[in-house]
Formats: sequence, structure tokens, C-alpha cells
Amino acid sequence: MGLDDRDALRVLCDAFAPQQGSDPKAEPNHVVRQFYTNWFALDISVHDLFPPEMSSQRAAFAHALHWVYGELVAQRAAEPVAFLAQLGRDHRKYGVLPTHYETLRTALYATLRSHLGSAWTDSVERAADQSLNLITGVMSGAADSDEGPAWWDGTVIEHTRVSRDLAVVRLRLDRPLQYHPGQYVNVQIPQCPRRWRYLSPAIPSDPDGRIEFHVRAVAGGLASNAIVTETAPGDRWRLASPHGGLHVDRHGGDVLMVAGSTGLAPLRTLIMDLSRFVDNPRVHLFFGARYSCELYDLRTLWQIAAHNPWLAVSPVTEYNRDPAWAADYPDLSPPRGLHVRQTGRLADVVAKYGGWGDRQILICGGPTMVRTTKVALIAKGAPPERIQHDPLPS
Repeated sequence: MGLDDRDALRVLCDAFAPQQGSDPKAEPNHVVRQFYTNWFALDISVHDLFPPEMSSQRAAFAHALHWVYGELVAQRAAEPVAFLAQLGRDHRKYGVLPTHYETLRTALYATLRSHLGSAWTDSVERAADQSLNLITGVMSGAADSDEGPAWWDGTVIEHTRVSRDLAVVRLRLDRPLQYHPGQYVNVQIPQCPRRWRYLSPAIPSDPDGRIEFHVRAVAGGLASNAIVTETAPGDRWRLASPHGGLHVDRHGGDVLMVAGSTGLAPLRTLIMDLSRFVDNPRVHLFFGARYSCELYDLRTLWQIAAHNPWLAVSPVTEYNRDPAWAADYPDLSPPRGLHVRQTGRLADVVAKYGGWGDRQILICGGPTMVRTTKVALIAKGAPPERIQHDPLPS
């Protein structure tokens, strides 16, 4: 039966399930750790494609395979095939070769067989054989057929520290990168080789190759801290293919946007793209931060709103006063009176206006803020299907 045998596929799906009650930051499960050990032993050339610290890679791989097998159990093949094809195209940036897919399949098959022990029945073996052929076949086929570049290189031309842990970085790419407003791209910086991080462009795709990112340093984030504190003009960055479906339907009704800190970047891109048109739906943007000094792009937003009456901007801060360290950075806020700032948690401020159920709703920012805002709006009556945000960590 193979791919039609739901019970056998469920056994394979369970092998990649997260450990019950485990720390979300802990290693995912034994089978994934053992797989990478087996793969690196089988094909030593693969090891150089990955960063030294593998916990995030292992967690992402376990999550992806658990989802793919879950979809196969449900007999939904279209989305897993599309996902695997995109994954294969993405992996070109690592320098993955066709032979690597062969050794990946061999190592994963052997790991599953050893891990499942007595649960490795004839039916599970057939399901494993056919599913691994599907996974590696789609990924390698998509990678081989993609005629676009595997990556785009570019040079940092400006780095501005706008706050203690916030930076605006502008680059000029060697060749233009086409992306839709609201999408994000995978980025590798010279300070963290082989470590890729998703960033959202803060301007629409530019034919001259210019691109801008807004980055906030997060605790324990090697790449984000390096970008904020170490990046300098002349640094060479590498970008990979864009992802994401965040968008505004210009004929789909009015829009609510909620941006927390540098979550502003993709929404700013969408707003800039909308400003090309005369007629747009009304857009109400809530831009939130801890302090007023961290509303780093409020002046730009005001300038856009001044020329586009369909845009309204509401600044929100958690605290009334700026901290002492704010004096060390330039004041980027607009003149007093141009925006009425509100104080409180961003989710609470947005939700107090109601459920916004008649709006297209886009939420961008840290995972906690996105989840909290989404829950608050749904509790107020906003239909979940009208709420957009990028994928959140599991």
C-alpha cells in the first residue's frame, strides 16, 4: 500500500513528533539527532554545509518532517509536494548536490529502521520507502529544474544604529532580487557563516538592487546581535529566495495593520507599494514599541500618511517615558502633535477599538506579540481567516 497506508504513515509521523512535556528550546527527539550523526558519518562532505551549532537545524527538520508525514496521513499531497519543492530550491543556497539527497535518503531510512525496532513492519517499510522517494525526489527535482540564481550577494552601504538594540541596514545587491511586498528572505552575514536568518525587506523590490532591513538584537541571537553591533559598510551579505504570502487585497476591504518593533518592516513595504496607487482601501497602522525612542520609523510613516489620506498611524508604547540611554541615540520621532501616542500593551490598545472584524488584518512582530494580538482580536469577534501573519515557531 505504501503512501495509501495511513496506519504505516502514522508510525513514521510519530517518529518525528516533539517530545511530550519537553523544553521547547531543547533538542527535538532522538531520531533526528541520530539521523544527522548517521548522515555525517555516511557523507562527510555534508557536514561542512551546516553551522557548528545544530540544535535549530535539527528542530526545524523534525518539525518539517512531522508536518509532511501528518499531511500524508491525511492523504493531502498537494501542499507537501509544493512545500518540498520550495525546500529543494531553497537548499541550493547551502551548496547541496544531487548526491547529498541520495545519502540523506540512505541515512534517514537506516535511522528510522533502527529507531522503530519491532514497529518496523513490512507495511511500514513500504511506506518509508515510498515516502522517502517522494521527499528526496521532489526536493532534488525542484532544485535541478530551477533556473534562477541560488543566492544573491550584496554590499552593505549604510548601517544606522537607531536605538540601543535596533539598526537599519541598507545594501546594494550585485543583481536585483524580485520579491512581493510583505515577503521575507533568508540572509547570511559574514560574522555568522553558514547561519541563515529570515529578515523582511523594508522597501519594495528595487530594479537597481537596493534593499533595506530593520533588525532588533534579541537575547541569545548570534546573527541579530552581530547585525546590530558589528555590521559595517563594505560587509558582504548573501540573500536567498523570498518566502511568505503576507499581502493586501486592494479590493478586499479596509485594512488593520499591527506592527511590533521591527515587525514594521514588511508592513512598511506594503504601505510603500500601496502608495503607488491613487485609490486604496483605508489602512490603520498601529506601531508599537517599549519606549517612544524605539518608534524609530515614525517620521517616515508620517511623511507617507501626509500624502496619502487613506493611511492612519497610531503609535503605541508600553512606557510613558524614555530610558536614560535614549539620549545616546538620535531623536528620530516627528514633531510633537503629529501623532497621538497611546500607552499600554499593543494587543490591548488595538483590541479596545473592537474586533476589527470587517478588516483585512495583518500582524507582524515577535511571536508572543503576534499570538497575544491574534487571540485578543478573535476574542473581540475578528474572524480568524481574515488574520494574516508569518509562520510562528512551534
